[in-house]
Amino acid sequence: MPPAPGHGPAPVRAPVPASRLRRVAKPAGVLAGVLAAFAYVGTVDPNETGHYPVCPLLRLTGIYCPGCGGLRSAHAVAHGDIAAALGSNAVAVVGYAVFAVLWVLWMVRAAAGRPLRIEPKAVHWWAIGSVLLIFSVVRNLPFGSALAP
Repeated sequence: MPPAPGHGPAPVRAPVPASRLRRVAKPAGVLAGVLAAFAYVGTVDPNETGHYPVCPLLRLTGIYCPGCGGLRSAHAVAHGDIAAALGSNAVAVVGYAVFAVLWVLWMVRAAAGRPLRIEPKAVHWWAIGSVLLIFSVVRNLPFGSALAP
């Protein structure tokens, strides 16, 4: 005798695939946040004192960290001045380009319903850290003053 209605196991249903709009919502939201941040930095000039806090490492030691000049770089990118952006913080400009490539890849894969998996290994983190350390050291030496903000 079959179970009475409302009793027994529920029928197993296949998951409904998410709509394309729902799949691209996360990458679109991230892009909206990044664009809002660039719009703010593009509007509120970091070259004028008083708008943003000073880098604590620079204030305490006089040493430029790898992020020093990043806001000025973002401001220059927001105004389309790539040369000034590179002069303020070349590593940040490379970071913006890497973000753009990864974002496009994320959006294309999300639209196709395929997840984006980025799983850096320890060697990748060590390489990134090494590049940032070398950049920081060189920009604080006399021969690397072109890299200083």
